[in-house]
Amino acid sequence: MSIEDSFFLWYTVPMDGKTTFRVDQKIVYPSQGVGKIVEIKEKLFKNEPVLYYVIYIAVSDMTIMAPVDKAEELGIRAIVSADEANAALELISQDFEQISSDWKLRYQTNLDLLKKGSISDIATIVRSLYHRSKIKELPILERKLYDSARKLLEDEISYALDISKEEAESRIHSHLEPFGEYNPNPEKSRDADDDDEDFLGDPDLMDEDSDADDGDDEEDEV
Repeated sequence: MSIEDSFFLWYTVPMDGKTTFRVDQKIVYPSQGVGKIVEIKEKLFKNEPVLYYVIYIAVSDMTIMAPVDKAEELGIRAIVSADEANAALELISQDFEQISSDWKLRYQTNLDLLKKGSISDIATIVRSLYHRSKIKELPILERKLYDSARKLLEDEISYALDISKEEAESRIHSHLEPFGEYNPNPEKSRDADDDDEDFLGDPDLMDEDSDADDGDDEEDEV
């Protein structure tokens, strides 16, 4: 038995209804997107059994292991209802108070919302950054954050409303621009400090909540 095997032993656990989510259920993992629980397994770690959800995230072709008893803390949740999805669409069409002109403050505020991961939080990011982009081109990190949030919103709305990704994208745009204006990639002037992004690095927003395994195993443990 290898050193790794001596620390990590897997057992398939028969479910007794005590877990919040079930095998084959679609869930939302904050900042990662819609995933499917493919297994619920017990992992023996240093002789202590820990129950895990094994979650496959299709959009990134990644498998994540999340402890069952930490699922709520991690923000893992069920896909919203159709009514909640439609409410999120309505939210992005509403007027709102303009956010700070300091992009670094905007970035941190929206990143915190992305990590919280509710559909209203994600819709808020999409709304604010889309309209900000019409005033001035977003700095690189904000553009990446906006793209991530929009993909997350499209993904969940398509599942919640049982529509295609293309239809979800169209509905989001029609709520952002009810009068038909189109501005997918605006080229506006930038502030001098827009390029000062080194203080935050260049995080991969879709992978920030998981630690990649160094081996050949494709599963990431949370």
